[in-house]
Amino acid sequence: MAEEHYLELSENPVQFEHASSVNNVFFDEANKQDFINFIPDYPHTEFTQECKTRNASILGFCWTSWNEIVFITDQGVEFYQVFPDKRNLKLLKSQSINVNWYQYCPETAVILLSTTVQGNVLQPLAFKNGNVSKMSKFEIELPVIPKPAKLSLSERDVAMATIYGQLYVMYLKHHSRTANSPGAEVVLYHLPREGPCKKSHVLKLNTTGKFALNIVDNLVVVHHQSSQTSLIFDIRLKEPDCSVNTQQPVLPARSIHPYRIPLSGSAVVPSQPPVPCQLYSSSWSVFQPDIIISASEGYLWYLQVKLPPTVKLLQDKGKLMDFLLRRRDCKMVILSVCSQILEGSEKAELPVVATVFDKLNQVYKEYLEAEQSYAAAVESGPSRGAATQKRPVRTQAVIDQSDMYTHVLSSFSERKGVSHKFIIAVLMEYIRSLNQYQITVQHYLYELVIKTLVQHNLFYMLHQFLQYHVLNDSKPLACLLLSLEGTYPPAHQLSLDMLKRLSTANDEIVEVLLSKQQVLGALRFIRSVGAHDNVSARKFLDAARQTGDQMLFYTVFRSFQQRNQRLRGSPAFNPGEHCEEHVTHFKQLFGEQAMMKASTV
Repeated sequence: MAEEHYLELSENPVQFEHASSVNNVFFDEANKQDFINFIPDYPHTEFTQECKTRNASILGFCWTSWNEIVFITDQGVEFYQVFPDKRNLKLLKSQSINVNWYQYCPETAVILLSTTVQGNVLQPLAFKNGNVSKMSKFEIELPVIPKPAKLSLSERDVAMATIYGQLYVMYLKHHSRTANSPGAEVVLYHLPREGPCKKSHVLKLNTTGKFALNIVDNLVVVHHQSSQTSLIFDIRLKEPDCSVNTQQPVLPARSIHPYRIPLSGSAVVPSQPPVPCQLYSSSWSVFQPDIIISASEGYLWYLQVKLPPTVKLLQDKGKLMDFLLRRRDCKMVILSVCSQILEGSEKAELPVVATVFDKLNQVYKEYLEAEQSYAAAVESGPSRGAATQKRPVRTQAVIDQSDMYTHVLSSFSERKGVSHKFIIAVLMEYIRSLNQYQITVQHYLYELVIKTLVQHNLFYMLHQFLQYHVLNDSKPLACLLLSLEGTYPPAHQLSLDMLKRLSTANDEIVEVLLSKQQVLGALRFIRSVGAHDNVSARKFLDAARQTGDQMLFYTVFRSFQQRNQRLRGSPAFNPGEHCEEHVTHFKQLFGEQAMMKASTV
């Protein structure tokens, strides 16, 4: 079977003319930095800024905003504001500290400084709006090695990245190469804006060698050069058989999907095939969060995760859902998994299906609650904090009832060769899950259940579901039951009972009764709900006349005459009631004397 590659390089890489195009930053001198404007209408004359600290050597610089820059020297940091129009810089802040090397996270504008002889005491600094603040200093725990050897923390083994919106320092911890070596680890330190930095996760690599780190879609990707494979870790997934902070890879090690470089240039033959890219090359440079550069081939790629291959590699469907729900482009893959577990060779047991539904609806409920909270804040006005509350973003992880009905349940209910008992059990399990999370079930799901029951002549089960309110009352559902009367006569009464329970469907009940020529039943119903004084007399007289029963017409006509007498002191109908033709019909059937008799009521 072909290997499933769950990582790939971006299709449209940035191409450099040749390898030397990938340059480092060069300084004018050890303590000076040159600047040149590229802003339109600004002078392009170069200008230079010298370090304020005497005898300091610049290790590098970081732009924290378009006009703010930090010089990192071996003696500390200098924070400047740049004035392009004046071609000079103003020193905002400076910090004195011995620095071995540094790391920078552009997303959070945090610089990590390596201090002390061993380099393992790290000082983070946060930059924002012209201010610099010291975050909690912390120490990286180095591996224990035999004396008298001394180990120092290398810049190559440390990286900073944002994972699930939180800043982490990642330390690639190598162990001594012995028979009992546990293999290398990636140790994650959570770095909050306030409070101490703590070791939060240990990612077990179970091997040794040269590694490189990327972050893709909140996954920690560890590349292993000698095996030419990569591992991925999801720090939100917790192994049941491991301690809280120790994690194994989510999936088996796999190589990045093979990439072919198209040939270019005048000497290239049109039929000449693209050249395979050398993956995991020693000329690769990896940058955070997801950049890979091949200096020898002159390409820059973004690393990407392919979700479909992960489905076969992760057999635990509950864990698979946890994994997929946290990924960016997950919706269609999740819906595909839902279809797979309901039929064919991948068909799962009902408890597994229930687990999947619960995980989907938990995310769905969280989104609905966030929407309700936002709507309430907007309605209450800016005094309650609506101005600061952001509208919740609907991610692809929100799988609502419409998605499930359209892409999964509708086609599944019509699938040949699937037990109707299993179909009904799955539909009811999804409705059970929605109710568990207090999500209002849409009527089309109930309709799907009823249609499936009717299709298989399971009328007893339908009656039970309705009698014990397994299917919630709604007007659309009552109308569907009415349409089933020809197939299942008790459906008519079930529909009426449902409409009565709704208490907001009086008009619908009257229409149903009149359509069945149950005119006296409709009359008794409107009296029972106190609506007799407001209903249209013409509607009832039309229905009574259409039955062809003269005595029924007489009874209904006299009933409304009595109503008129009680309300207006006269049995006559108002012109606005448009009952003239019924008055004429009454006289034709029973004579003027009957009308006169009626007028004395």
